[in-house]
Amino acid sequence: MKLQWAGLLLGASLEGVNAMGTYLLEAMNSERVSGYGPVDKPSWVPTFIDESPPYKGHRISREAWTLTCSSEESDYPCQNAIDGSNTTSWRSGPIGDSKGHSITVDLRNHYSVSALVILPPIDTENDGLITHHEVWVSTDNKNWKGPIAYGMWPNSNRQRLSAFEPTSARYVKLTTNAEATESSWIGISELNLYATLYTIPQDPKNGLWGPTLDFPVVPVAGAQEASGHIILWSSWAADQFHSTPGGQTAMARWNPFTNEVSKRIVTNTQHDMFCPGISIDGTGMMVVTGGNDASQTSLYDAEKDEWIKAPEMHLRRGYQASTTLADGRIFVIGGSWAGGSNVAKDGEIYDPATTNWTMLPGAKVKPMLTDDMEGPWRADNHGWLFGWKNNSVFQAGPSQAMNWYYVEGEGSFEGAGKRLEDDDSMSGNAVMFDAVKGKILTIGGSPDYDKSWATSNAHVITLGKPGQKPDVQPAGQEGKMHSERVFHTSVVLPDGKVFIAGGQTFGVAFNEENVQFVPELYDPETNTFTELAQNNVVRVYHTLSILLPDGRILNGGGGLCGNCSANHYDAQVFTPPYLLTEKGELRARPEITTKLPDSIQVGRTLEFRTKRRIAAASLVRLCSATHTVNTDQRRVPLRLKSHGLVFGRYSVKIPKDPGIVIPGYWMLFVMDEAGTPSIAKTIMITSNVKTIGASEETQYSSSRSRFQIELAK
Repeated sequence: MKLQWAGLLLGASLEGVNAMGTYLLEAMNSERVSGYGPVDKPSWVPTFIDESPPYKGHRISREAWTLTCSSEESDYPCQNAIDGSNTTSWRSGPIGDSKGHSITVDLRNHYSVSALVILPPIDTENDGLITHHEVWVSTDNKNWKGPIAYGMWPNSNRQRLSAFEPTSARYVKLTTNAEATESSWIGISELNLYATLYTIPQDPKNGLWGPTLDFPVVPVAGAQEASGHIILWSSWAADQFHSTPGGQTAMARWNPFTNEVSKRIVTNTQHDMFCPGISIDGTGMMVVTGGNDASQTSLYDAEKDEWIKAPEMHLRRGYQASTTLADGRIFVIGGSWAGGSNVAKDGEIYDPATTNWTMLPGAKVKPMLTDDMEGPWRADNHGWLFGWKNNSVFQAGPSQAMNWYYVEGEGSFEGAGKRLEDDDSMSGNAVMFDAVKGKILTIGGSPDYDKSWATSNAHVITLGKPGQKPDVQPAGQEGKMHSERVFHTSVVLPDGKVFIAGGQTFGVAFNEENVQFVPELYDPETNTFTELAQNNVVRVYHTLSILLPDGRILNGGGGLCGNCSANHYDAQVFTPPYLLTEKGELRARPEITTKLPDSIQVGRTLEFRTKRRIAAASLVRLCSATHTVNTDQRRVPLRLKSHGLVFGRYSVKIPKDPGIVIPGYWMLFVMDEAGTPSIAKTIMITSNVKTIGASEETQYSSSRSRFQIELAK
């Protein structure tokens, strides 16, 4: 009996060994991992052939996701949006009287979500496209953060992307606005989300990034309007500048107070406005010159939201520099990127009083040429020009040599020395942060336009009288920023500090390597550079930065190279530390409660009231920006006077020299004792200098009606 049981036990043991060997062998051959649960193996995945992919983003596997849609057609259920096929789709019910539609994703786990990608239905042409949209995130499906991205996607059925700062979330919601939807329904063929394997620390003392604004164009050029709106454009097409047929420009317009984004194609000026010169003249009119249509001039009347064709320049130009003079005229020089480099692109001047151009053959371009390895067509690009006293122009770079230009008669020039030991600094930046003292910060750049190592060089140039050699001193520790940069952008803030963002350490156009993600802030009071909050979106070639009326910064664009992976149809808003509490909440602001006059002449006194005590005031001129150039912008600190025992009553005197306060629209900021700025009031400041083309009685003021801009709060 004992032997019988022993035999049975021995047999079971041996059979068990054989069975165990079988499933171990299956496991080692990966034969036990498929078919036992859902796996996300889509037949279509996003491909980023015409836009920049989410930086270091990984597509989140979708097998555990749950979708909730606001409505669905019976043959096009919500789940089709993640079924892995681009031939099926979710379709909403009719929008009708609804407020719009939404699709909510439960990821089942928390991720550091950084991007949303949708593929519209591919078989319905433009029907069902989502254009206006918002992206929200949540950790609990109750408390929603955002929108972390919003705006307007292009109306094409190619895949669309919203990239934003990595944000911890389990739930992601995409919403649409019914009023802005062109179709009676919306649809998504495929929806994907991306996440980073890291988070970025959020410390309000270093500022905060977000939200992202999605645009229907790649914004490589832009300008402020007196209303506070921002106008942005690309080229003849939304995503490319090459192969231009000419005659049109794709544009977007953003209202930062209502978050509305709109689009248009401007054709009436017959002008492809890619790579232009941009300046805002003494009447407040934006003057856009040259570029792809190299001799054209277009005027933008922001008051009427109207583009106007103006007389052509005498020379064909692209990548030229321009600046507004003390009498409101505009000086232009350089620009051999377009129109050929066999003709010296000497200066010419535009007079808005007559809308005529006049050549200045004595204002030679040769003194400001760089020694670019690609030769003359690069050597006169993107000059750093500043209108100054007595209708003079100071050229601060990017060439090693600095120069003074004069516009009387046939024009003339004289050398102004060098920026110490600085090399040519193409695609660097120059910012006039204190026009009263004539102070200009120059930062970064590279010796050659393309395929060249960037520098971290920084200098402060102090202007004196026209023709006088300026004082040049190193800025920051040993004359350096923290990082080498080229193709970066910068703006002066109301408090006089300078914000610097993006760029590469080795500049290569339409390349997204060697990127600088940590912005810097230059403080002229301490002569120091401080690193700010890191972002997660590449901003290199063809980017811009614009100061907003609420003291935040719009930083966007990049690419514009057609079917290439460097296109950015977006921008981000950066909130500087002066607007944030230690907890990251918005600080209470001072407020100008007085209705300001429509316009004021230089040298006059401006009185106003506030609801709380203020410590400083400044003027910042409206800016225009493209290709690292934003020299329209300058800051004028104002001497603040408090009036007796009346609380909240102040006055400031506008400096009397129009070479300091260039005529045009300016934003008036006041700041409290903590340095927090108000929302700006915009005012036209006119010159006391008679124009060349005006009648004897006419001084420089706008020929158009003036109006008071009351910016929304």
